[in-house]
This record gives sequence, structure tokens and C-alpha cells, in this order.
Amino acid sequence: MAGAIIENMSTKKLVIVGVTLLLFQAFAFMVGGLIAPSPTTAVHYLATKCVDTTKHRQETKWFMPWGPNQCDKIRTFDEAMAKKIEANNIVFAVHIPLPNKEMSPWFQFMLVILQFDIAFKMHNQIEDGSLATIDVGLAYRDDTVSEWTEMAHSYEQRKLTCNFTTAKTFENEGRYYECDLLPFMEVGSVAHKYYLLNIRLPVNERKKVNVGIGEIKDIRLVSIHQNGGFTKVWFAMKTFLTPSILIIMIWYWRRITLMSRPPVLLEKVILALGISMTFINIPVEWFSVGFNWTWMLLFGDIRQGVFYSMLLSFWIIFCGEHLMDQTERNRFSVYWKQVGPIVFGSFCLFIFDMCERGVQLTNPFYSIWASDVGTELAMAFIIVAGICACLYFLFLCFMVFQVFRNISGKRTSLPAMSKARRLHYEGLIFRFKFLMLVTLTCAAMTVIFFIISQVNEGHWHWGEHTVQVNSAFFTGIYGMWNLYVFAIMFLYAPSHKRYGDEQSSGQCITGDTGGNSGEDIQLTTTITHVDGPTEIYKMTGKEAQE
Repeated sequence: MAGAIIENMSTKKLVIVGVTLLLFQAFAFMVGGLIAPSPTTAVHYLATKCVDTTKHRQETKWFMPWGPNQCDKIRTFDEAMAKKIEANNIVFAVHIPLPNKEMSPWFQFMLVILQFDIAFKMHNQIEDGSLATIDVGLAYRDDTVSEWTEMAHSYEQRKLTCNFTTAKTFENEGRYYECDLLPFMEVGSVAHKYYLLNIRLPVNERKKVNVGIGEIKDIRLVSIHQNGGFTKVWFAMKTFLTPSILIIMIWYWRRITLMSRPPVLLEKVILALGISMTFINIPVEWFSVGFNWTWMLLFGDIRQGVFYSMLLSFWIIFCGEHLMDQTERNRFSVYWKQVGPIVFGSFCLFIFDMCERGVQLTNPFYSIWASDVGTELAMAFIIVAGICACLYFLFLCFMVFQVFRNISGKRTSLPAMSKARRLHYEGLIFRFKFLMLVTLTCAAMTVIFFIISQVNEGHWHWGEHTVQVNSAFFTGIYGMWNLYVFAIMFLYAPSHKRYGDEQSSGQCITGDTGGNSGEDIQLTTTITHVDGPTEIYKMTGKEAQE
């Protein structure tokens, strides 16, 4: 009897393969938890108030908060009023990183969050729906003596959402509003050592620019970047896993092509899953260390989208091929109702990503969250995506239940068989059900991963070691998908044991002697001349009239 490795491999060897994969999975979690640092680092900055003393403003002039060429500074706005310095001549300067430190290409990206410190004044309160207009410039250099080179300049608006928790009375003047954090800037690569932000809040009462935004005392920034140590661990995993998946994929497809029958849909989809896994594995990020590729974040999102779309489609087809009537099986067109929404949803997420990170390629200060419409649209996308993910998981569980029920219906014919044959098919059914449960576990782990990734970064103390939870989940889930794809291609590859012409003979459940033909008919009924990768696949391919 020919079939896939999952059916023909001895139980002892399968256990060894399973334990090996489980050890690799544990190692993937340990790499992130014990070796890699936290995925990201957040650094807080307080903007320095510089005074622009030039009569005619020069666009190329940059104000340094510290160092040998530091700007003329003031501590408070009361000092500015005493010196008769206008608000339009005050520049908030922030140097990234802090003194005596350098940025590195290993940081991969830089995300900056802005927060205003606004004091309450009875005669200058924050109006409802007020917008802060920001004139911001970003410059870079790679040493401490050269001139700054402009990288980006933009006029942006951010809506202020602030609450004053105490009574608005004269006695409470000087207390600070509680204001939401504002998205400010995102750069897709950190190719330079030093960055400088110059921020102005231009005031024009006639045009109502920066009027009714309260009394701003300070500007605080939080810069978030990927840790260089985590980046190196991440790159190392990609470099190791890429050839592993590529080799097993080539080996798998070579075995498929050696068969006398053409590949069925399930085998083609498994190959497509391997290709998408290889696509996301290829460590092109190594080039981002030497080149200023600001589009790497967008490219990474596209690669993830392709893989997850393929993975979700694979699960639907994988379950469906064990449910379909033989007349409908092995045709991709019958899955358009299930796969179509997955493709449409992925396309919508791609458009959403292009609306933000696509625009940020030319303007790093752009944010879709800056406007009411953009915020509502973004929130709608996130909520709908979350609901769809939950519904998909429930639908997948329902399909797996149907597959189990379909197989259980076939098991009613097993008692009529001889003991040896009955034990053989019960073993095949058990192996298949176990693989389906592993599939559901992988899907559930992904949902848990996305939930935990939304929680603030943390770590657990385990003895003398510190376990980085987020790093462990990043490396662990990434390793899990690679191991899952590896296992699927390995287990569903045709076995070298007696594969050949028998593979297409159609006798999916046959005995070695004529005395067992009655047992075969009871189990298979009308499914002779059925081709497929496994006995379970053939057994479940029932005719419509059955």
C-alpha cells in the first residue's frame, strides 16, 4: 500500500520526529526568552527651548540643544515674555540619541511619540476640537562636527485630547492637563548616527493657527526603536531557517513529481505554503544594515500579509479536501466563497498599510491617526480585523469538527475487518486527528501572540535569569510556523515505500488477499479510482450519492 510518510512511517520514527520538532520549538522560545533582549527600547526626551535670534528666518539653520554649538536657551515661557521673545521665535530642539550615545542601523526603525505639557489657565483654556499646528524639521549627520543635512520637513496638525481632572477655578491654575499621546514620526531605517528635531509652534491669531490650545509649557518625546541585540538574534533565526525550509520544499516537490499521477490540489497548496514561508524567511534585512532602505517596514508587512493569507487559505483547503464529495474535490474554484474573503481582507489591509507607511516613505511625520476620519477608519479596520480573526478561528474549529465527524462515519466499517487491518486504519485515523489538533493549536497560539503583543512589554524573573516575554513570543511563534510548515511538507511527502504505479491504481484501502475484498468494499464503497496523498484523504472522498 502506497501513501504519505505520515501513514507509512513507523510509530517509533514518528515519535522521534515529533520529539525533535518539539525540542526545536522549545529552543525557539528559549532563544527569545533567555538570549535575546527585549524587542524594543523606549527613550524619553524633554525638548530644549531654543531662541531663534535671526531677523530673517533661514530654513537651513538648525538648533542644537547641547554641545559646542548649542543654541541660546530659555527655561520657561515666563522668561521669554520677560525678554519679549515671541512664540514664533521659540524652537523646541531634541537631539536623538542622548549625549555620548549613537544610533545604529541595527535599530531597524525609529518611532517617535509626542506629548504636550499644558498648564491650565482661566483665560487660556483648551477649546474643544482644538488643533496644534506643528512646523517640524528632521536632520541627520554621522559625526559630531559636520553640518546637519535636512532629511524631512513638514507642517502637521495634531488634535489635542486633554482632560482636566479638577475644578476649573483660579485656585487650580498652573495644574497640568492630562493629554493623550500623539503619533509624531516613524522612520523605516536608522542609517545615521545622530538625528535632530526642530519643532516650532507658529502662532497666527488672524488665521486661528495655534489659538485655543492652552498654555504649552513643555514638549516631551518618546523615541522607540528595535534593540540591536534582538535584531541580531532575529536575523540569525531567519538565516538558519531559510535553507531549512527551502531544502525540504525542493525535496517535497521532487517526490511529488516522481509519482505517475499529477499532483492534486492539496499537494499544490502545501507547495504554495512552503513558498510563502520561504518568502517571509529570506533575510533581506541584512541589506538594511548597510543600505538606507526606508521601505523595509512596508516590505516586511507585505511579506507577512502574503504568508498569513496563504496560511489561512491552506487551512480552509486542507480541511475542505477531507470534506468534499469526490466530484467537487481537487478544484480550487469550489473554495472561492472561503478564500475570496481572505484575499479581499488581505487586500484591504494592504491598502490601509499603504495609506500610512506608504506615505511615510516621503513624509515620516504623516500619521493616519492624526485626523478624526483617519482615526475612525483605522479603528474600524482594527476592530473588523479582530472580529474576522475570531470568526475565522471558530469556522476553522467547525470545519475540523466536520472532518472528525466524517471520519467517524467511516469508522463504522472498521469492526468488520480483521484485527490487523482494523488496527492499521485506526492508527491512520489517530495520526490524522492528531495533526488536525496540532493545526488548531498553532492557530490558537497565533491569536494569543497577537493579544500579548498588544500588552506593555514585560519580563519575568526565573531564578537568576530574566525571561523576556515579548522576545520569547516573537521568536517562539516565528519558529512554530516554520516547524509547522516543515512538518506538513515532510509528513505529506510521498513515502519511498512502494510508491509508483500503485499510487494511481485507485485502490485506496485494499488487502493483500482476495479474502479481504469484502472489508474493502464496506469501507470504500464507491471511492475506488480515487487518487490522493494519503489513505485518509481517499477514505473521506465520498461520492455525492453516498
